[in-house]
Amino acid sequence: MCGITGWVDFERDLRGEIPQIIEMTNKLAHRGPDSEGIWGRKHVLFGHRRLAVIDLEGGKQPFEKNGYVIIYNGELYNTDSLREQLKKCGHTFSTTSDTEVLLTAFIEWQEECIAYLDGIFAFAIWNIEKESLFLCRDRLGVKPLFYKETAAGLLFGSEIKALLAHKEVPAEVSLSGLTALLSMGPSRIIGDGIFNGVKELKPGHAMVVKKHQKTIWRYWTVRQCEHTHSIDETAEHVRELVTQAIQKQLVSDVPLCTFLSGGVDSSIITAIAASAAPLATYSVGYEDNHRYFQKNAFQTTEDVYWINLMSEAFTTKHKEVLLPQEELITHLEQAMLHKDMPSMADIDSSLYLFSREIKKDFTVALSGECADELFGGYPWFYEDYTSFPWIRSIKAREQLLNVDWRERLQLSSFLEETFHHAVNEAPAMTGTASEVRHQQLFYLNQQYFMQTLLERKDRMTMAQGLEVRVPFADHALVEYVWNIPWEMKHINNQEKGILRKAFEGIVPDEVLHRKKNPYPKTYHPHYTEGVQNLLKKLLQNKDSILHELFEKNKIEALVNSGGDSFDVPWFGQLMAGPQLLAYFIQFHLWFERYRINIV
Repeated sequence: MCGITGWVDFERDLRGEIPQIIEMTNKLAHRGPDSEGIWGRKHVLFGHRRLAVIDLEGGKQPFEKNGYVIIYNGELYNTDSLREQLKKCGHTFSTTSDTEVLLTAFIEWQEECIAYLDGIFAFAIWNIEKESLFLCRDRLGVKPLFYKETAAGLLFGSEIKALLAHKEVPAEVSLSGLTALLSMGPSRIIGDGIFNGVKELKPGHAMVVKKHQKTIWRYWTVRQCEHTHSIDETAEHVRELVTQAIQKQLVSDVPLCTFLSGGVDSSIITAIAASAAPLATYSVGYEDNHRYFQKNAFQTTEDVYWINLMSEAFTTKHKEVLLPQEELITHLEQAMLHKDMPSMADIDSSLYLFSREIKKDFTVALSGECADELFGGYPWFYEDYTSFPWIRSIKAREQLLNVDWRERLQLSSFLEETFHHAVNEAPAMTGTASEVRHQQLFYLNQQYFMQTLLERKDRMTMAQGLEVRVPFADHALVEYVWNIPWEMKHINNQEKGILRKAFEGIVPDEVLHRKKNPYPKTYHPHYTEGVQNLLKKLLQNKDSILHELFEKNKIEALVNSGGDSFDVPWFGQLMAGPQLLAYFIQFHLWFERYRINIV
């Protein structure tokens, strides 16, 4: 995995702007600690930071071949077969890297090369002769890519911070961007980078930029077709697809491990990975958290018992990373800086710290994200919905705003409009009203909630130079599971029922039928006290954006109650109580550190 950035300008000579592209590239140094590369011509500059995983010597970038230059962040899982196919077309190779294979595929098939790619990727290719830029992002959006149009070209980068490092990109947030953040955050509208003028190349999209012309198109989406398999056939095919996705993502020239929470998703990955070779597994916890664990509707049990059961069953070398409460607080700022905006608070900072420990011994890990979105693992798949079901707090969010900003931003109206637009973008569906509603919900989860988790995983792990792969985001698996009827997906009236059935006899029954639990959070009163004290300190700054936007008495009540005065989760299942205080800490620090202007 890597970090990429670039600048195209068809009206000026960029060869004197090397210091600028170096500055943009350096902002992505954490994504690629192993090497740096800069390349340029009159109207284009490319920057690359590399995390070496495959062909440690031959995969350096930018990579030039036959009049084309590529910078690439990602991993191709069909590198070997694609290389052989290209050899039959007459191509030769000087490296064993997937970078050269990807560029050669573009040389052979141009924009049509996307159909041949199996992997996670965001890349840019410059045609030296025609002076044109091709940008592409993987089907599910595992790898990020942001851009900003300029008067005569384009800036792009793996993270927004690379764009903000450009001298002509101020840190500005429009009213619509602020509305999107406060109504939907920490999720985003796909395609919208919150900062003024910053856009995101959407998952499954590609772009060509030429002088006086820019074209964007969607090259992939899920499509409905009749599901003809029986329950047993479906379970067998799910098992085959999941197993294949895991096995092909085990390829690496550097050490590899898995995340293991004791839930069904990470346990399936661990079971398959452990059958291939001796395996190290990691789980995250919090110091003394067991003393204060509070059972609730979402988090019914702690993870330790099931982790130990899995580790013993598959003889893994397991390590539990126990995070100090104080470090969760002190690293809230770092987590925000790597995300470029306030996000999931200590849910982020804990993953950031967890990844730091794993990186001491490993460069690649596999994780279980996306299974819940594909198979229906969340409580809201069993509830009615009239908006994004993971945002149940919109009225309470509005009430926190002072009257002036409440009227200017109109959070509820914005969220409603965004929801209806998202539903209308869903692919054509047929069936009963109930079936269509469930398919719409699966689409919304894939396009919004899943993107939030993938973005979190990418930023917090790449911040530590750790590549994390997500086998459940395999597009062949997604295409098949999309068409499995809801009644079959939740067979036995159990969330992800068909996935559990698929791995009977492979994963221990006790683990396989454990009720879903979300990513663990801290319940320790020391953490609550810590975020209370820090937020009180930040509120002493009379210029804080929190004073500008929010009702003074409601923010004070929120702080004094430890977040409990806000009686629904801010987002999803976890952001309530002290986690919400941590979110407001990030919000203050975001405006302060980035010197944001609202325009």
